[in-house]
Amino acid sequence: MTETSAFIRYFLAGALALTGLLLPAVPADAAVPSDAQRNFSGQAFDTCQAPDLATMDAWIAHSDYRAAGIYFGGRARACKSQTHLTPDWVRQTTKAGWSLLPIYVGSQSPCVTGSNKNPYRIDTKQPTSQGTSEAADAVQQADALGLDPGSALYLDMEAYDIGDTSCATATLKYIQAWDKGVAAAGYVSGFYSSADSGIKHMAKSRLAGVSDLPQVLWYARWGVTPTLTDEPSLGSDAWTPHARIHQYHGAVSESHGGKKLSIDRDLVDAPVAVVG
Repeated sequence: MTETSAFIRYFLAGALALTGLLLPAVPADAAVPSDAQRNFSGQAFDTCQAPDLATMDAWIAHSDYRAAGIYFGGRARACKSQTHLTPDWVRQTTKAGWSLLPIYVGSQSPCVTGSNKNPYRIDTKQPTSQGTSEAADAVQQADALGLDPGSALYLDMEAYDIGDTSCATATLKYIQAWDKGVAAAGYVSGFYSSADSGIKHMAKSRLAGVSDLPQVLWYARWGVTPTLTDEPSLGSDAWTPHARIHQYHGAVSESHGGKKLSIDRDLVDAPVAVVG
């Protein structure tokens, strides 16, 4: 995607917003009506640092994995350097048959449970503007990597105390703004969190009729049989079809083709990156 085409896309989105012609938000449990959207069903892994191309080649040849999570941006991203994650890496891995799950680790909930995320908490005085700003950053970084509109971008929100009402409210406002900004740019808004915190929060918000919720959910529930249909936090009719990922095991080491990685394991039926 060139800088010129990106500018045109942003300009048109802004013009439509000003004239009130933007389409209504897609319901959280509806399929995204995009000709560009690409879905993947199968086994995936995510790992902090994007592996080198030799490792990706070895794993696609010697494992059942065909999709990989990549941490492409966000101020709370742990592996910030991402030596291997370049537009050329994206082109070569997708050409080799990999599907990519782009993950953005933006600002975290004000009541995040992980102390390592404390410096990156959402500003409770301006959660909406912060969400909007970080959505624009996510779109810009995705575009720079060659992840085209139609790609799903997954916002990583680590576990937080959904019982803290003021905190949950600020977190939801941030998520809604991020979702809205990503969708306005032509991308699919995804959301990763713990099944018993962020995912449960989204499910309750959906039942309450809240708008601008994520279009796809990636839930972490470890130590159970992987499932895309029997997650306790979600109703059977919510976020279907092609709108769920289950991270079912974390921080495990695997070796394939002589290449070893520490990964989280995922079962996927959801949108992935679109690469032209």
